[in-house]
Amino acid sequence: MGATQTRFEHDHQDLVEKTGFSVEQIQNLHKRFQQLSGNEETISREHLKSIPALANNPIRMQIIEAFFDKRNQHGNELGSYEEIGFEEFLMVMSHFRPPTLRTTTEEKEAMRKEKVRFLFNMHDTDGDGKITLAEYRKVVEELLSKSGTIEQEAARAIADAAMLEVASTNVPNMGPDDFYEGITFEHFEQILKDLEMESRMHIRFLDVNTTKVHCGK
Repeated sequence: MGATQTRFEHDHQDLVEKTGFSVEQIQNLHKRFQQLSGNEETISREHLKSIPALANNPIRMQIIEAFFDKRNQHGNELGSYEEIGFEEFLMVMSHFRPPTLRTTTEEKEAMRKEKVRFLFNMHDTDGDGKITLAEYRKVVEELLSKSGTIEQEAARAIADAAMLEVASTNVPNMGPDDFYEGITFEHFEQILKDLEMESRMHIRFLDVNTTKVHCGK
């Protein structure tokens, strides 16, 4: 057992450094990855679609796509994977890692920026660096219309009004005939500046044993 543990620590030390997870957390997430993949080396979108806890989530597809978005590998590469291995899976999960008592103020700020960037990428589906009205509409419509309490047209009207408010706030001198191209990352950061991220960005459906990474309220 001790030799196996030592070998695991040695084999995954680079992942500890890349993600900030402990060896124990990586072990637990590896177990969950194996459960999802059926002990295969990669997982596909279909594997994540089969998770019961995701079935009724209004942004289920955005969450799933986030795992295959190359931008969420802590790099600038655009595009998406057809399937991902454990390292890619772990890199995505690291966006949900909460700070510890030893996390410095600078590290906390960097982690928060990564979380905001992750959320921005979920909305900026075409990777052009802006959340357009069409992209914003799609998310708002799914969030509101699928709740069963509001019609799709009403949800669209709410999305349009919200985007107009964002535009007027971010571009105060915009004329009535000016076209607002969309929410930039800087605008998005400003919108979320008062939102507490640590307790909100978690993934419950990935729970396994002692893993402390969650999603939901």
